[in-house]
Amino acid sequence: MSTETSLVEQPSLAIPPEAYPDVEHLVTEDDTPVDNIFSEKQQRLLTEPLYHWPDWAGEKRSFIALANVGLFYAVRQPPYVPDMMLSLEVELPADLWPKKHRSYFVWHYGKPPDVVIEVVSNDCGDEDDAKLAGYARIGIRYYVIYDPQQILSDQPIRAFGLQATGYQALPEPTRLAGIGLGLERWEGPYEDHHDTWLRWTDERGQLIPTGAECIEHQRQRAELEKQRAELEKQRAELEKQRAERLAEQLRRLGVQPDD
Repeated sequence: MSTETSLVEQPSLAIPPEAYPDVEHLVTEDDTPVDNIFSEKQQRLLTEPLYHWPDWAGEKRSFIALANVGLFYAVRQPPYVPDMMLSLEVELPADLWPKKHRSYFVWHYGKPPDVVIEVVSNDCGDEDDAKLAGYARIGIRYYVIYDPQQILSDQPIRAFGLQATGYQALPEPTRLAGIGLGLERWEGPYEDHHDTWLRWTDERGQLIPTGAECIEHQRQRAELEKQRAELEKQRAELEKQRAERLAEQLRRLGVQPDD
C-alpha cells in the first residue's frame, strides 16, 4: 500500500465558538530564549519562503506557517512548541492580541497542523521519543526531525507519515503527499551565513526560493531584459548604419536609393 493512500486522515475537531474552553489561565508565552542562532535562522527559513512562493502566495492559498509557537491540543495538558508547524486550509484571525489567538489552539482552528518539524540541537529534546509519540497521538499528519549534527541518528532527515498503527518512516527523497511539498538538505548561504539547511521543495523537487532569492531572481531577469533591449538597440543602429552606407554607395554610382 502506498504512503499516500495509507495515511490517516486528520479528524475534524471543529467546535462552535461558544463551546471554546477558557484559555485565560494558560501560559502562551514564557519569554524563554530561542534555542540557538542556527535554529532561529532555520525556523525562519522554513516559514518565510512559503509566504513568498507564487504557487501558494499568488493563489492566496489559506495556510499558517509558524515557528516556535505553542501548539495547544488540550486545556489541561502542556503545549508542544514545535520549531516549525504548517497548517493548511486555515486562516489567522484578524486580531492576534487576544489570549485565545496568541497560540495554535487546535479547537479554534478545527484541526491539528498538517506538518510539524523539529530541529535537533542537543540530546535532551525527546524529538524521536516523547514528541514522536505525542505528535502521532494528537494527529499530526507528517512529522519531520532535522538533525543537522546527527546527534540522535546517522540520518540528518527523518520524516514520518501518520498511519493507523502510528508513524511510519517515509522514504527519501522526502515528499509529503497531499501537501504539495518536499524537504531536502541544501548547502549555501542564508542571510550571509553559509551552512547546510533544511529547505522546502515543490512537487518536482525544485527549491522554493526565499524572499531575498525571489528579489534577486527578479533583479537578474530585469538585468537580462535590459541587456536584451540594449542588444536590440545596437542591432537596430547597425542596420541603420549599414543602410546609410549602402545608400551613399548607390548615390556615388548615380543611383538614387529611393528610385
